[in-house]
Amino acid sequence: MLLTEPYFATFTKKQVSDVKSTTEVLITLDAESREEVQQIIAKAQTLDATLYSEPQDHGWMYQHGFADLDGHQGKIAYLDASQLPAQES
Repeated sequence: MLLTEPYFATFTKKQVSDVKSTTEVLITLDAESREEVQQIIAKAQTLDATLYSEPQDHGWMYQHGFADLDGHQGKIAYLDASQLPAQES
């Protein structure tokens, strides 16, 4: 749900954060492939989003972060479950 800031403030007794100087939430959306991550990031940049981190390749997970025009940060990630590292007991 997208709300105006004054209406959003009615949902909490806490101060609403200023996303230009603080991080209030970091949302990561799932992509179907590494290529889709790159395509979404490229599209975000054409819409004037800024990149706040370099792409991260963990082998089993590839992710990249951007910030929208208001300063909200988000990530797009591709997870290849077949490449997950083995868990030690």
